[in-house]
Amino acid sequence: MSDIVYTARIELHGHIIDSLTLPRVFSAIMADGESDFEVEEFTIGRHKTDSSYARIAITTPHQSRLNELLDELRLVGAEVVDDTLAEFVEADLDGVFPDHFYATTNLQTSVRLTDGWYEVHRQEMDCGLRLDPNSKQVECLPMHWVRRGDLIAVGKHGIRVVPLERARNRELFEFMGSTVSSEKPKKLLIDGIANEIREIKAHGGKVLLVAGPAIIHTGVGVYLSEIITAGYIDVLFAGNALALHDLENAVYGTSLGVSLLQGKNIEGGHEHHLRTVNTIRRHGSIRAAVEAGYITSGVMHDCVKHGVDFILAGSIRDDGPLPDVITDMMIAQDAMRKKIVGVKIAIMISTMLHSIATGNVLPADVKTVCVDINPATVTKLADRGSHQALGLVTDVESFLRELRNALVG
Repeated sequence: MSDIVYTARIELHGHIIDSLTLPRVFSAIMADGESDFEVEEFTIGRHKTDSSYARIAITTPHQSRLNELLDELRLVGAEVVDDTLAEFVEADLDGVFPDHFYATTNLQTSVRLTDGWYEVHRQEMDCGLRLDPNSKQVECLPMHWVRRGDLIAVGKHGIRVVPLERARNRELFEFMGSTVSSEKPKKLLIDGIANEIREIKAHGGKVLLVAGPAIIHTGVGVYLSEIITAGYIDVLFAGNALALHDLENAVYGTSLGVSLLQGKNIEGGHEHHLRTVNTIRRHGSIRAAVEAGYITSGVMHDCVKHGVDFILAGSIRDDGPLPDVITDMMIAQDAMRKKIVGVKIAIMISTMLHSIATGNVLPADVKTVCVDINPATVTKLADRGSHQALGLVTDVESFLRELRNALVG
């Protein structure tokens, strides 16, 4: 048996005890039963505002295991102690990262350049890092933004991430974020969400709503309209279906041909959404239809009247679609990226596809609430790497009614 061991040192900074970063590091090191560690320096903050510091030496019998371990520890905020700078190489093709490119998370990231550490701009998961050599600005960029000659980060040296820190006070959001369950105190949670929304709006932050057509089908669009009218929503992400059936309801009182007042199919109702989208297309846009007086109520009407920005991203199954729907996936993603600037909380209701897409472009410091009757939908968002996602398993009617009551009264 070889006596050779491989060693590296890491440093941890911040509230590493409260955030559980330190025990997560120890657990990762000890997981294989072969690696070992020694805490060489440990300073504990004595006050709530004080940071802690740890310097840890790690030894493993295999270089490959050490590399894997360091990659894992970087993701929880460990900084490998070396003087290596981040490495950047030129992209050789448009829309293609260089081999061994650094793949980002949605956690705050910094890179080491010749004169120090620089924070990454536009933090987003599943992207690369591009360096502007003149300004020394480093930003996340999606693969399709890459242009030949761009300087793209490769490897993992000289790059560090900052984990989310757990709140010292057991806030409702932090308490409820532990598991996805239908057995959580829903009214308590929804009241907490309402308080967060008020606090964010009071400090100039934006509220994003990601909404599925179930809001219209179940007849609770009226609750959402009241929340919009009261000024609590700044941006709406949805698909063709939510907008179209909301507009259908405004014109015919139906959603997919079903009367929302009577709860039954209306004769000829199966044509209502097609006739609605045809007329909206004749007007040229939802806004034009509202301004012309064709649409006089509903969620989309209130978005237009109260200055709520909306992005409607299409899918292969859409009827029409509405003229406002963006049918090119890449263009839709880029439009979403522009609208999330300033967003501090995202409420995602009954739309798995759009919720996951939105979670992918949000940085980790944006509070996110995913509401769905299906636990798998809520869980899937967290599984995609959205660390900040909090799940509430309930029906859309109950959620929006309680949220309306908490916000509007």
